[in-house]
Amino acid sequence: MLVASCIFYMAFVPVYILILFLTIIIDYIAGIIIEPAEGKRRQWFLAMSIVANVGLLAFFKYYNFFADNANVIFHAFHSTSSIPLLKIILPIGLSFHTFQAMSYTIEVYRGNQKAERHFGIYALYVMFYPQLVAGPIERPQNVLHQFHEKHDFSYTDAVQGFRLMLWGFFKKIVIADRIAVIIDPVYNNPAGYSATTILICIFLFGYEIYCDFSGYSDIALGSAQVMGYKLMVNFDHPFKSKSVTEFWRRWHISLSTWFNDYLFNPLVTGLRYWGKMGIVVGLFTTFFLSGLWHGAGWKFVIFGLLHGGALIYEYFTRKKRKKLFSKLPQSVNTGLSKVLTKVYVLFTWIFFRANNVADAFYIIRKLGAVPKEIHQVITTKKIAFLNLPGIMNALLPAFGFIFLLEFIYLITAKYDLSKTFSNKPLLFRWSAYFAALILIITCGVFEKHQFIYFQF
Repeated sequence: MLVASCIFYMAFVPVYILILFLTIIIDYIAGIIIEPAEGKRRQWFLAMSIVANVGLLAFFKYYNFFADNANVIFHAFHSTSSIPLLKIILPIGLSFHTFQAMSYTIEVYRGNQKAERHFGIYALYVMFYPQLVAGPIERPQNVLHQFHEKHDFSYTDAVQGFRLMLWGFFKKIVIADRIAVIIDPVYNNPAGYSATTILICIFLFGYEIYCDFSGYSDIALGSAQVMGYKLMVNFDHPFKSKSVTEFWRRWHISLSTWFNDYLFNPLVTGLRYWGKMGIVVGLFTTFFLSGLWHGAGWKFVIFGLLHGGALIYEYFTRKKRKKLFSKLPQSVNTGLSKVLTKVYVLFTWIFFRANNVADAFYIIRKLGAVPKEIHQVITTKKIAFLNLPGIMNALLPAFGFIFLLEFIYLITAKYDLSKTFSNKPLLFRWSAYFAALILIITCGVFEKHQFIYFQF
C-alpha cells in the first residue's frame, strides 16, 4: 500500500516525494520523543515539529506571495531593495498532508494517541493515496489502527465503495467539468460578458466547486472502502445550511474541525478572560488563516475574512435573529434562512473563483446592471446579451444535471435509497450500475479539468 501511494504521488513531480519523506521522518521521530517527555521539554518538541511542517508549507506555498508583497512595500517607499522570486511548483496536496501530519503530533502531545513505532505504518498514515492530495484530513485515532488490522475482501464493502466512486465521478465529470467549460471563459474575461451572464456563472460555480470537491471526497472514500478502510465523511449537504455557521459544519468538515480543534478552541481558551472579544479574535484569526490555507493570495484572505465576519455577526445577533424570525411560519423561516445563507456563500465565492481581487470587485460592481438587463429581456423579449458559449449545448444540460442532483438529494432525505437499492434483485442493481457508467461516459466532459482543491 505504501509503495502504491509513493508511485501515485510521484506521478506529479517525482522529486517532491523527498519533501514528503522529510516531513514524515521529522514527525515520526517527534511523536516518539514527545510521548514520554514532560513539561516544557514536551512543549518544545511539539513546537519544533510544528515549525518544521509549517516552515516547509510556508516556503513552497507562501514564499513568493510574501516576497511579492514585500517588494510592493519597498517600491511604495522608493526603496531599491527587493526580494527575489523563486520558480517553484507547489507540491500537490501539500496543505492537506501537512495538516494531517500536524494532527498526529498534536494528538500525541495531548495524550489522545500513542506514538506510532512502525515507520511504514506512520508513513502510510500520511501518504495513504485515496486521500493524499485532497483529503479528507484524517486524525490518527481514525485511521492508524486500520493500517494495523487485516482487511479480508468484503463484497459488501467493494460494492458500496464502487457505488460511491460512481457517484463521485458523476458529480465531477458530468456536472463540475461541464460547468467549468461554461464559466471559465467568463471569469477569465468578465468585461466581455453581460452582468446577467456573470450572475448565472456565480450561481453555477457554487455547484461546480461542490461537485468537484465532494466528488473527489466520494471517490476517495469509495476507493478506500473497496479495500476495507473507513475514512471520515467530508460533506453533509452544505446547501441545506440555515446559517454560515452551519455551513462550516457541513462543508469540508475535516478542515473546519481541524481549525476548530487545533486553533480556534485553544485560542478562545487562552483568551477566556477577554470574554466575547476573545471569541471575536479567535474567529477572525481562524478564518484569516483558513483563507490563507486555501491559497497564497489576497482574494483567498478576503474570502476567509468574509466567512469569519459572518460567523461573528451570527454569534452576536443570534438571539435577536431568533426573536425576529420566530414571528414567521417555520417553513418560511427555514426556507428564507437557507436562501440567504446560499446567496451569501455564493457571493464570497466570487473572490475564491476570480483570477484576482481586482476582477472580483469588477464583477461585484458589474452585477449592479442586472436589473436593467432583466428589464431589457421583459421589454424586448430577447436574451441576445446572454453570450454564454454554446448556451443550448452547455447551459441547459448543466442545469438539467443540477436538477437531477437536487432531486436525488431530495429523495435520499426521505428514503434510505442505499438499503432499498441493496434489496433489489441482482440484475436490477447491475443494470443500474452500467446505466450510471454509460451516463458518465456519454455525458461527461473529458477535457483536462484538474480537481480544484489539488492546488491547495
